[in-house]
Amino acid sequence: MDINMTENGTIQVLSLNGKLDLANAANLKDNVKSLLNDHKNQIHLNMKDVDFINSSGLGALVSLMKEVRVAKGRLTLSNLAPYVNEIFEITQLSHVFEIYQTMEEAVAGSTVPTT
Repeated sequence: MDINMTENGTIQVLSLNGKLDLANAANLKDNVKSLLNDHKNQIHLNMKDVDFINSSGLGALVSLMKEVRVAKGRLTLSNLAPYVNEIFEITQLSHVFEIYQTMEEAVAGSTVPTT
């Protein structure tokens, strides 16, 4: 899996490309943990080019969601392929994650309240 990191204001955008499975989950977790260690806790995952996800990939995302919340941040997702979106619906993780149709919608709505 390739991960391309960019910044959009205070939001760290990670564009993922490839399969999110056991072999690639650790790499994603390492990238997000590195951001959290740098006090960058607003993270968006653009999953436009993720063509496969399995239970290991889902587990990594849940783990990352917990770590981001502990860091008082926010994790959003966008551009889920139909297959990936179906997995989120079946597992009901679509009710746990903030999922947007496009990266632009996610970035526009991804501000952490200051209260």
